[in-house]
Amino acid sequence: MRMRRAWQVAVAIGLACGAAGAAAQDAKRAEEIVQGKCFLCHGADGESSSPIFPRLAGQNATYVARQLADYKSGRRKNTTMQPMVDDLSPADFAALGAWYASRPTHAHEVADAELAQVGRFVYLRGNPYSGVAACSSCHGPAGHGTDTLPRLAGQHAQYVENQLKQFGKRERTNDNAVMHTIASKLTELEAKAVAAYLSGLK
Repeated sequence: MRMRRAWQVAVAIGLACGAAGAAAQDAKRAEEIVQGKCFLCHGADGESSSPIFPRLAGQNATYVARQLADYKSGRRKNTTMQPMVDDLSPADFAALGAWYASRPTHAHEVADAELAQVGRFVYLRGNPYSGVAACSSCHGPAGHGTDTLPRLAGQHAQYVENQLKQFGKRERTNDNAVMHTIASKLTELEAKAVAAYLSGLK
């Protein structure tokens, strides 16, 4: 009985070591890709300094991997991103997702605090007068999203606003169709306000 127990413990340790080794290899591969390509737009640690490009630090791993796959397949159109992912594999996408998810997030100053308060109302409660649903019902009250939905907390306000515009015009079609309906109902003020509010979340 003791021999069997010792064997089970040894197998468990071996499996754990193997998994840890694989995770370390994936992280190393992801860092190589980031340092070779991604850092140019998204920063060395996922904290892009330009509002044109999204911050990826803390982004949900599965979501990142899916977006990269969509860029490669053409389901999500972007002339900058498609050449960047052409030579990457699904394993690379998963490794990059896990790597970015592990990066520390930071608090960012909100450019317009009063506008952000309007955004807080719309994000948490929606607009019952125009039929806009609360963003928090899908992306969570703190804006952290889920495995399949993006983390929005701390994202560049301009980037969020740009994506809302693309959803509203049905120019972005690779994600949840519900976003088309919601974004198309947002006024310009509401879109800017929600984006401002999200930019200050951590």
